[in-house]
Amino acid sequence: MKILYAVQGTGNGHVSRAREIIPLLRKRCETDVLISGDQANLSLPFEPEFRLHGLTFAHGKKGGIDFSKTYKKANVRRFMEEINSLPVKDYDFVLNDFEPVSAWACYKKKVPCIALSHQSALLDSGIPKPDHKDPIGSFILKNYAPSGYYFGLHFSRYSKQLFTPIIRKEIREASKVNKGHYTVYLPAYDDNFLLEYLGRISDIKFQIFSPVIAKPYVKDNIEIRPVDSRSFTQSIVSCEGILCGAGFETPAEALFLGKKLLVVPMKNQYEQFFNAAALKSMGVPVVKKLTKSKFERICEWIVQDYKIEVTYPDVTEKIINRIFEMYVDGNFEGFKSPRKFKMIPSKKLL
Repeated sequence: MKILYAVQGTGNGHVSRAREIIPLLRKRCETDVLISGDQANLSLPFEPEFRLHGLTFAHGKKGGIDFSKTYKKANVRRFMEEINSLPVKDYDFVLNDFEPVSAWACYKKKVPCIALSHQSALLDSGIPKPDHKDPIGSFILKNYAPSGYYFGLHFSRYSKQLFTPIIRKEIREASKVNKGHYTVYLPAYDDNFLLEYLGRISDIKFQIFSPVIAKPYVKDNIEIRPVDSRSFTQSIVSCEGILCGAGFETPAEALFLGKKLLVVPMKNQYEQFFNAAALKSMGVPVVKKLTKSKFERICEWIVQDYKIEVTYPDVTEKIINRIFEMYVDGNFEGFKSPRKFKMIPSKKLL
């Protein structure tokens, strides 16, 4: 058996998860790896067989996705060329972590595509939902990386198709300590804004991880560090609390480590509002935007105890084994994707 494992490369969480999954896949069968997108600060420990442009979202400076920059970065003609040229028929099936090129190539060429991602969990009817609806965000979740079957990852197991987070080995085996600082990872906010905003809390040490700097520096009570897997891991393992976006991997790791957590969902990223709804239902504080009116809420979170108890066993290998068993048996009953869509004709895209 030969499979293709396709990874979305626009976020560190997807790459982090791939580091845990790929060795397990290669224990089972011949596995090629595809990664698309260019915004992850982490890298795989080997060169993938396919490295594609894909579709990439661009961050702004005020806490959200910049749709103007996203549109300028998009190259629809190249995207369609990548879909048409990707040899997905060489594989028994594609295991997909929200990666669009391979997903659409499978749809077009009638190759089995099985989703294993957090985004798949957001299509499940049993999960907590945001207070507002976002038609564009909903369309993206359903159509960005379509698949025939899905296995989802979420903060809690809301249905049989969902599983608890895949926690990377470095976090699972880490010795937890508390050195009193607060780790901050808010890549959609400008560094200078964060320095000014958090600098007003002068009696607390912050370690801000920035995706746009190459060398660390210190200003008063705040350290600014480039995003590096080892440094970030050391910071969150030894911190008092974590202030971050409402992504998936970092909040999941914070919960696993028993750290205080406060999340700020990224503007225009509907996925993060789903995550914020789930985290809020668990008791995690959520601030929709860093503003003057929310500053007291941040201070309150710092002085109070907001720790949440969770149990995230290591079930990664069990999930992988189950996917292979179901594929061999041809029985994915109950795991079919709820997506209902039609392929957009190439001429319309071009």
